[in-house]
Parts: sequence; structure tokens; C-alpha cells
Amino acid sequence: MELRHLKYFVAVVEAGSLTVAAEQRLHTSQPSLSRQIRDLEQEVGVKLLTRSVTGVALTDAGRAFLDHARLALAQVEAAKESARRAAQPAKQTFAVGFLTGIEIEWLPAVTRVLRDELRTLEMSVTSDYSSDLADALMRGTLDCAILRVEPQFTDLKFVPVAQEPLVVLMPSDHPLAARAVVDPRSLAGESFIGGSKKAGVLPWSVVSRPLKGNAPTIDLAVGYSKSNSSPMLRLLLSKLDELRALAPAPG
Repeated sequence: MELRHLKYFVAVVEAGSLTVAAEQRLHTSQPSLSRQIRDLEQEVGVKLLTRSVTGVALTDAGRAFLDHARLALAQVEAAKESARRAAQPAKQTFAVGFLTGIEIEWLPAVTRVLRDELRTLEMSVTSDYSSDLADALMRGTLDCAILRVEPQFTDLKFVPVAQEPLVVLMPSDHPLAARAVVDPRSLAGESFIGGSKKAGVLPWSVVSRPLKGNAPTIDLAVGYSKSNSSPMLRLLLSKLDELRALAPAPG
């Protein structure tokens, strides 16, 4: 029994017709396909298909044979794929994290810096809150991340690459929401609430506005574990000047 016999048998069953399987799936002649099926049935020793003017149908024996035929073909494909992977040099892996909301602008910058390595690199991308990214760096599930400085993680190193200007968040019906920029002096006498370190996407009822003049900034940094010896991390760190040059414009 040859693999082609199994392939032809499965194709006929799935097409429901010798003619359709021959012409549309196997690109062979119908008489040749019929002969291959007869040879298979002769080798197995039982009838696998019944033929009629409306097509073909499985016998009980054919139904039992079909599952094994499909499994055998799947195992052959798995064996070929395994052999192909074994013949290829193992790719380096590199896991990068981004503060939620900045990955759209910063991912292209990182991939451009690493462009010469991407063909031999499997890079995974994660977006999350800053503190969660720092925790992932500590646990070793990320190699590096672009995040805010988290000083409580003393085993991490943070190298600033850009600054984010502070903005004002306010209800969308607040009088100052009508302004394109907000003068800090106009905030005198307003009530303030503390911001969560895990603030997510703003709801429709909240808007953000930039501050007029030179607004205070918060550093965005490349963070990584001091004990991480990844060659790709070292390469990225050696190109931080290039990364800074590609940094998105503030605001």
C-alpha cells in the first residue's frame, strides 16, 4: 500500500464522486483513479466504497478505514514539517512589551532598529500597564519593554528614550473641555483626584487636553532586567540613539 492510495481514497470520500475527485482535486483521469481505488480495496481485502449514478458512499469497512487513512496522512505531514524544522537553524526569540497605547507608534521604531535581524528572529509583542510590564521583565517573560520608570523594581534598569508631556483629564462637559489647550493658571481652584497607575482607555465622558506652555513630562524608558544576557537585548541597547531618533513626536 502506498501513500497515494490513501490520498486518493480520502479525496474520493470528501468529494463524494470519483469524477469530481479526479478532475478537481487530484488532476488525474477518472479511469486511472478508479483503478487506484480498486488496487487499494484488493490490498485491504474488503470493499471500501459503493458506487452508484449519484456518486460513492462508504461501506462499514470503508468508514473504519477512513479514520486511519486520515491519521496516517496527517502523521506523514507532521513528519515532513518536523524534518523541515530540524533542518532549519533555531531562531532566536525576543519578547518586547509596550505601555498600552504606545505600541502603534513605537513598534515600527523597534522593528526598524532590528530590521537586519528579523529574518532570523521570532519576536513576540505584548502591551500592558507599566507595572505589569516591569513584573514581566522581573519574571523573565519579557526581554525588554518601553514603559514608565518603575523605581520599586530595583533589579531592573531603565534607560530613558523619550518624554511624555502631562495632560489634563476632565469630564467632557467641563467648561475647559472646549479649549484646544489648557492654561495651567485656569486650573486654580479646581478639584483634583489622583490618577490610577492602571488607567486604561478613556471613556467617552472623559477628554484629555494638553497644557499650554512647557508642560512637565514623564520619562518613557527601555526597561530590562540587569541579569538578562539576551544577545538581541544587547543589540537593541547598542542602538538606543537610533531608537531615540525614531521616537514619535511628543503629544
